[in-house]
Amino acid sequence: MKHTLILFMLIFVSLSTSNAAEDWGRNGHRATGEIAEEHLSKKAKRVIDDLLDGASLALVSTYGDEIKSDDLYDEYWAWHFVNYPFGSSYESHPKSDRGDLIQGIDTCIQVLKDDQSSREDKAFHLKMLVHFIGDLHQPLHVGQASDKGGNDFQVRWFDEGTNLHTVWDTKMIESYNMSYSELASNRKRLSKRQVEEIQKGTTLDWMRESRTLCEDVYANTKVGENLGYNYMYKYVDVAKFQLQKGGIRLAKVLNDIFG
Repeated sequence: MKHTLILFMLIFVSLSTSNAAEDWGRNGHRATGEIAEEHLSKKAKRVIDDLLDGASLALVSTYGDEIKSDDLYDEYWAWHFVNYPFGSSYESHPKSDRGDLIQGIDTCIQVLKDDQSSREDKAFHLKMLVHFIGDLHQPLHVGQASDKGGNDFQVRWFDEGTNLHTVWDTKMIESYNMSYSELASNRKRLSKRQVEEIQKGTTLDWMRESRTLCEDVYANTKVGENLGYNYMYKYVDVAKFQLQKGGIRLAKVLNDIFG
């Protein structure tokens, strides 16, 4: 009985540690949603609160990943990223038949603006839009198909094997061991003018900005490299600012949709 109890406890600890490794992937999206809430217009807040039955943007921000386990939503898988080779451009490169991140965002906006859309469709596409704007600001979601957006770019993170995409999705900010609300509240202080500057442009402009950052990441990371404190020093504030910009811009998109 004693041995069985110990084995159960070891399995529980192992599973808990495994799940914790994914927490910033969720917390990063939630921080973006939390920041967005603070920049919404009163009208947008009312409409969103109604569509989401009172749920926060932070809570629904992970919905786009949560439905990946359901085959019914396979058609949305390609909407999480946009890939094209370095030296090319989004406009000139052939588009995927399954769509991409930009097309996904555009579709969500169209559904939300359409008075003929059902309440159910609007709620679904609102949740997806919150997630996709977050993805748009993760530079490895605007990468290259040749290595699956950095998923096949093998590196080490403090001596543990991983890939470049995971470093940016989870590893860096995870090292802070912060909740999403702590991430949101410990963001950079910005003036009203700075917020307005961040909100300028289109989703394509924001994608190109992420793409420039992606190219910088590739230029400063080698396959097999053991990344650690020096990498954190160079990029962790950049990653945190991407979360903040994602929230500020998400609010801009939602305010434009809902007034």
